[in-house]
Amino acid sequence: MIPTMQAQPFPLTETPRPRRLLVINPNTNPGVTEKIRNEAAKVVAPGTQVTVVNPVSGPFSIETSEHRDDAVPRVISLVRDMLAQRYDAFAFGCFDDIALFETRAIAGVPVVGTCEAGIAAARTMAGRFGIITTVHSAVPGIHALLARYGASDICTVRAAGIGVAAAAGSDGEAERRILMTIREAIQQDGAEAILLGSGGLTGRAADLERHFGIPVIDGVAAAIKMAEGIASLRGLNDIGAEV
Repeated sequence: MIPTMQAQPFPLTETPRPRRLLVINPNTNPGVTEKIRNEAAKVVAPGTQVTVVNPVSGPFSIETSEHRDDAVPRVISLVRDMLAQRYDAFAFGCFDDIALFETRAIAGVPVVGTCEAGIAAARTMAGRFGIITTVHSAVPGIHALLARYGASDICTVRAAGIGVAAAAGSDGEAERRILMTIREAIQQDGAEAILLGSGGLTGRAADLERHFGIPVIDGVAAAIKMAEGIASLRGLNDIGAEV
């Protein structure tokens, strides 16, 4: 008889330290920053430390190319100021993926964008999905990101025709427009899942999923979880190097 060997657990010399994430809201709207902070608290694992910040000055909402041009250098300046804090990963709380690639060039840690993380999550749940954003001026930029991330053929984009601040608030007309736009994406575009395409819509996914009965992805939550997961993988690699 050939002797068998029992599998032994792989010994670790230490417990992974808590991961530290920096989440950046590129606009200066404190209401949006607070929504992102609340969502982060819901989705991260126990022990993960999350700091959510926004620039001290700049556009209150990012709805035009001029807003984006104004926000980018302010975000990069904020990132440079935070580098000394040695976070394990960064995530952005804006669907435009503003300053994402510039931040990757200087951060030295994983940097995750809301649009790219949301698309990655949506692809696991549906063959075809729809992005719902706020202002119509955001649509061309989102189409450009879809092309960059290779999702143009499986995704449509619709704008509710409301501002970011209205989306983040409790305005009844804004709510009606959001629901109507999602319904159009499902009925007219054949969307099998919905990706929320604005930081102002953060925290709405669960209620909207219950309302429509299809998966609804919060892009900001997806970015935070992806950043946390990749940071944790890097942490395991660090521990393995000590064994």
